[in-house]
Amino acid sequence: MASGFSTNDGVDQVLVKENLNARTLILNRPRQLNALSFQMVARLLELFLAYEKDSSVNLLILKGEGRAFCAGGDVVTVAHAVTKGHWKLGAEFFWTEYILNYVMATYRKPQVSLLNGIVMGGGAGACIHGRFRVATENSVFAMPETSLGLFPDVGASFYLSRLPGFFGEYVGLTGARLDGAEMLACGLATHFVPAMRLPSLEDALFKVGSSDPAVVSAIIDRFSQQPVLKDKSAYHRLDIIDRCFSRRSVEEILSALEGEAAKGTDDWISTTIQSLKKASPMSLKISLRLIREGRLLGVGRCLVQEYRVSCHVLRQEVSKDFFEGCRALLVDKDRNPKWEPSQLEQVSDNMVERYFSKVDDEEWEDLKFPARSNLPVSAMAKL
Repeated sequence: MASGFSTNDGVDQVLVKENLNARTLILNRPRQLNALSFQMVARLLELFLAYEKDSSVNLLILKGEGRAFCAGGDVVTVAHAVTKGHWKLGAEFFWTEYILNYVMATYRKPQVSLLNGIVMGGGAGACIHGRFRVATENSVFAMPETSLGLFPDVGASFYLSRLPGFFGEYVGLTGARLDGAEMLACGLATHFVPAMRLPSLEDALFKVGSSDPAVVSAIIDRFSQQPVLKDKSAYHRLDIIDRCFSRRSVEEILSALEGEAAKGTDDWISTTIQSLKKASPMSLKISLRLIREGRLLGVGRCLVQEYRVSCHVLRQEVSKDFFEGCRALLVDKDRNPKWEPSQLEQVSDNMVERYFSKVDDEEWEDLKFPARSNLPVSAMAKL
């Protein structure tokens, strides 16, 4: 795919440090909270493919400069490109990003992501597919796409659908924020290491003489702690989440939550209801279907489906909610998006179905992955 984006500053936006048998890749747009530009995604993909073949490299460490790991994909730039030119520029960004997610999910060497700060949207895709995800007391995870008129993508239909019970539906539909302890409890993180110990952990990882995940895991274990979930954690409410978010439709989920709210005085339920009512109705319905179908699909099939949906979002044939969400939350910042359709009941199954169909364009094709060989057992299990 020829690029419509400039790629010359990708080198500065992803810094590389070489230490013995490890390579540390640093997302380096701290003023933008390391939001992933096209240049960064393309550079990361290039580096991951090169290091997989390089026998002198045993593992990759991925981290962010400043107070974020990565706050997501640079969707404002994507929206501007689409508004000014053609939806295919946006499609090119998602194509490259989803290929990167697939390569990470099927990577032959351990990827250790240090999540010391904000991990949202596309930032989650850049780490959750990797073998080791290290949360800290500074971690804040969220998939806030439904409030933006988008949907949890970057393979989220694969990894959210595999969280305990219906916690993935809760996280994906509401955009709820999770801390490091919650990330560890639900499986989004594999380890929890206090931030002050991260430099020592990195030093120990530099000296790893093997790509064996068991060896890498044992090293991270030495620095790990078992954090305590806060009393108000949503994870303590798994029974209510499972009762409500297991319902067949978004309308039924909302109705079940309202039934729970009528029983008592838990602020968490009213906050959850408000999150759903503020989100794009179209986004909620697309997201629920993706997560439900994702439970039965491998990671590649999930990404293929998400790419189709992304292209339809960019083409604005059914709804312009993504562009309205960008305007209201990221450009004008009035935080008052005018969703169209504005009500859940106005979003028909037929409208949702259109997002899952092939795109009616002669040049368009489904997402295609690079050939992968000698995959580890952990990667095979995802396919």
